[in-house]
Amino acid sequence: MDAQLQARAQQVHLLLLDVDGVLTDGRLYYNNSGEEFKAFSTLDGHGIKLLQSAGVKVGIITGRQSQLVARRARELGVELLVQGREDKWQALEEILHTNPVALDNIAFMGDDWPDLTIMTRVGLALTVANAHPSVAERAHWQSTFKGGEGAVREACDMLLKAQGHFDHLLTSYLAD
Repeated sequence: MDAQLQARAQQVHLLLLDVDGVLTDGRLYYNNSGEEFKAFSTLDGHGIKLLQSAGVKVGIITGRQSQLVARRARELGVELLVQGREDKWQALEEILHTNPVALDNIAFMGDDWPDLTIMTRVGLALTVANAHPSVAERAHWQSTFKGGEGAVREACDMLLKAQGHFDHLLTSYLAD
């Protein structure tokens, strides 16, 4: 990890995530009844829990509205959830109104143009391996994994390593 990335990652107190294309593979699944389906990675979920255990808050901002996302957020203990906001910057302002955090202490992981309104203003802009090229070129860090396939876990691991928590957390899972 280069020194500039490490310095940015060390300052992160809040990680915000997009859903479609980041926590999921970005595809929208519907059945004939119109019900929506989403697949979430358990690796990503565990990474979020590990990051929270190290004192970093995690939140979700998404342009779509979904009971599935609300359920997944509850399962992971993610309390900061804003759905149905096409203007993601406005959604971040709503979060900051009740949870003040300096922009330099925020990381945001997105994959497409609507995410740039936040990514270009926060301290650490993260993206997935299969992000739109315009997003990838503006990110400070890009996962080697695609959205919905462990990209968020890789980002969480990177933050945990930069902040000195990774080895301690890993050791707690190892047999003596």
